[in-house]
Amino acid sequence: MIHPCSPGSIFMLPHGTRIVRKLQDFLRDEYTRYGYEEVMTPIIYKKDLWETSGHWQNYKEDMFMVHSGRESAEEADEDDSFYGLKPMNCPGHCLIFDSTPKSYRDLPIRLADFSPLHRNEASGALSGLTRVRRFHQDDAHIFCSENQISSEIASCLSFVDRVYSAFKFPHYELTLSTRPEENYIGSVDEWNHAEDSLKEALNGSGRPWSVKEGDGAFYGPKIDIMVKDSSGRSHQTATIQLDFQLPQRFGLKYVDENDQARSPVIVHRAILGSIERMMAILIEHTGGKWPFWLSPRQGVVIPVATQFADYAEQVAKELSHGNINNSDLTVITKDQYYVDVDRSPRDRLNKMIRQAQLERYNFIFVVGQKEVDAGTVNVRTRSGKILGSMPIDQVRSMFAELTQKLE
Repeated sequence: MIHPCSPGSIFMLPHGTRIVRKLQDFLRDEYTRYGYEEVMTPIIYKKDLWETSGHWQNYKEDMFMVHSGRESAEEADEDDSFYGLKPMNCPGHCLIFDSTPKSYRDLPIRLADFSPLHRNEASGALSGLTRVRRFHQDDAHIFCSENQISSEIASCLSFVDRVYSAFKFPHYELTLSTRPEENYIGSVDEWNHAEDSLKEALNGSGRPWSVKEGDGAFYGPKIDIMVKDSSGRSHQTATIQLDFQLPQRFGLKYVDENDQARSPVIVHRAILGSIERMMAILIEHTGGKWPFWLSPRQGVVIPVATQFADYAEQVAKELSHGNINNSDLTVITKDQYYVDVDRSPRDRLNKMIRQAQLERYNFIFVVGQKEVDAGTVNVRTRSGKILGSMPIDQVRSMFAELTQKLE
């Protein structure tokens, strides 16, 4: 939902929020696999931080500025109480790195962050989920030594491959974006070194890649990933950026094996990119027929008559969360599913089933007297295939298997 009171900002309704949670849970599992630590950082910082990072000089026009309502913008600027909503997480992650002494034994440090970001997009450029002002990224920053660059970039490319295979994207393209002609920080030699490091990683990936001259970020070159959906349309999604500049600007140091202070290198990476944009791409890619593991409508229970409504509610609760007693203080496990109950006025059964299929529910569970007596549900799929009577535990096992296989 989008409202004129907040143009460019998405109101994520319940079913959309379900998808976001599934995506984030999936990525958190992968963070464990790839050695990331998740952090949470502020969304507003003083002007000083943005001057240190270079955003104030190179990105200010794309930021939202904030100051106290008790003073004018000019007064706020003069007394250093001007703030900016963060358009990206890297400066905050630099502050985390710098908060404690670091040794080469600590590297690489991989920090992941789902905090909301704000960018001041022109009103005419705003478009649905794909171009917004407030959004979320699966943002992460890797602080590493120079001799770890190749392995960390390779790990990021492996991460991309795992995630995009799960989404069943048939093809994606890699592009190296190089130093802009103007509005960049650092020396040409440093940029050339960073670009050479990315070229080495791309050559080692075994995938074809191309060059987009002058399209890098102001602080470093990057690898952009373009995916094609089921209709053959291309979308820019993931990005992997190499940065020698921010560590120097923030004075970040670690002690190497010879007890010498050295600056780390930062790898900026996002696998999905904007989660909102990725949702739009996946909607197009799946045609609204979400795979079970990612679906916001994994199942719906349809009672054939009102007297079976209580049993339908019980079934939905058990399928969603397992056998939970509301009177007990228990931990609801991560293995929960989205199973709803059809509470609409009773109609012809075939019509209610058809409506559930149109709403793209992966599974439809019909319950009546027979199912109440046996403690079962009658199962059919979105495509109309009838699986027949199944106990609740068997359905939960089926759910777990589909989720495990990312189907």
